[in-house]
Amino acid sequence: MGLSALELQKALAHAVHAVELPELGARRAGKVRDIYEAGGRLILIATDRISAFDRVLGVIPYKGQVLNQLSAWWFEQTRDLIPNHVLAVPDPNVMVAQRAQPLPVEVVVRGYITGVTRTSLWTLYAQGERRPYGIPLPEGLRKNDPLPHPIITPTTKAPSGAHDEVLTRDAILERGLVPADLWERIEEVALALFARGQEIAQRAGLILVDTKYEFGLIDGQLVLIDELHTPDSSRYWLAETYRPGSDPEPMDKEFVRAWFAARGYRGDGSPPEMPPELILEAAARYIAVYERLTGEAFRPGELPAVERIRRHLRDFLNL
Repeated sequence: MGLSALELQKALAHAVHAVELPELGARRAGKVRDIYEAGGRLILIATDRISAFDRVLGVIPYKGQVLNQLSAWWFEQTRDLIPNHVLAVPDPNVMVAQRAQPLPVEVVVRGYITGVTRTSLWTLYAQGERRPYGIPLPEGLRKNDPLPHPIITPTTKAPSGAHDEVLTRDAILERGLVPADLWERIEEVALALFARGQEIAQRAGLILVDTKYEFGLIDGQLVLIDELHTPDSSRYWLAETYRPGSDPEPMDKEFVRAWFAARGYRGDGSPPEMPPELILEAAARYIAVYERLTGEAFRPGELPAVERIRRHLRDFLNL
């Protein structure tokens, strides 16, 4: 299972930086996805861009395919907990979604105290904060310790290039970002999704450490949007390497984020260039997470990916 270093090296030349489809109109570029609108639907194309510290740092071969197909898989695994926006997956890198009204809050659920970003729980705790996000934490926690129970630490949804803003439950309600009854439902669903994710990850030999959920409304109904339990939106550890007080083996983009942090980069100024060995190891870890969770071998899409994506979308949309 997995792909060889040589296969990944060859794929690097075809990594998807962006997908220009002028026949679909204007392209809206997120940190990772290129987004088009067609007939009231959203065409979400997962590129191979990798972002951390709210910056795009480079490309990882097959990363977009892993994110797209793994999200589609997780949406199916959680459909009984909450509806989602998925309509079709016409290409390994493409998801067609029903348009939703996105809610202006990112819902982060954490099961462990960890992280290196400025908004991470461990960063805030190590700086002396004992009520991060308005949530009281006990004294004596060490980095990577499990929390007494999973907690919700929301942030704003910053535009590209800006940093997310830490929020508390009270701030969300006081500022009217989300109505109180809807926020209670979101909290309930988020914790249920996280419990489902941790259960499935455990069976795969992984620990789902924390994750980010995005919600929206379709005809007034709460739905799950964006991506779900991917190595981009979630932190995974290899379970067999976990020891309290030590750093487990990361199986997500934390592997890349930590490389930048070790070189003093945390989102400001120009980032250092990723070496090939870092890129290929990151690709291998993304693929390994996909295979562990789904129990299926990763089947790389036909290359070059951009031409394949264009062809499949033309067929799907009858262009």
